[in-house]
Amino acid sequence: MKLVHSYDYPTSTRASLKGLRHYDVAGEEHKLPSVTTVLGQTTGADKEASLAKWRDRVGHKEAAKITSEAAARGTAMHLYLEKHCLGEGYLDLTPLGNQAKHMADVIVEKGINNRVTEIYGNEAVLYYPGLYAGSCDLVGQIDGDMAIIDFKQTNKPKQKEWIGDYYLQMAAYGMAHDAVYGTNIEKGVIMMCSKDLYYQEFVIEGEEYRQAKYDFLSRLDKFYNRLDITE
Repeated sequence: MKLVHSYDYPTSTRASLKGLRHYDVAGEEHKLPSVTTVLGQTTGADKEASLAKWRDRVGHKEAAKITSEAAARGTAMHLYLEKHCLGEGYLDLTPLGNQAKHMADVIVEKGINNRVTEIYGNEAVLYYPGLYAGSCDLVGQIDGDMAIIDFKQTNKPKQKEWIGDYYLQMAAYGMAHDAVYGTNIEKGVIMMCSKDLYYQEFVIEGEEYRQAKYDFLSRLDKFYNRLDITE
């Protein structure tokens, strides 16, 4: 695995606009909504209802605790993976940091090693001019194909039908990369590890990937039509 500086990724700062996460990308006239903001603001009623039922079932205080711990664990795991891809070391001796390291090690062993041969972007800022932006975990060559690679942590294993927005997220990053750098990315790979170290991998390509691009653009259109997000 080697770092290849083929693309000049922009600098950016995260900003809040009307309470929603945006990116202030160098060279862009307006702040751009993040991909996760677009998806979060256009989620279906069924998903919102399902989350509400879960909070009612476990209790709102416990739900907040579970969500907070998962977010912190995910941040720590991503940092381990970022440092690994840069060829740097990182150590967090807290219980959560130790757990995150073991999860990152599983992803390195089963997802990255001997498969990712080139890395073009690591925590790379990607943006579609005038429309949206985000930070992509990895842009690189995997199994011989250029792809968007996303790392995910989970409390328990996932079924494919539960993670549709993850596919749209990768499609959005792929479209942004293509628009700015003239690439033709047609593959996304999710590398996921649960807190009990169960590894899952989800690959989207071909017609499924093209459909995800269309579905994200539909959500983006809904976002802009529904919300006044201009300054």
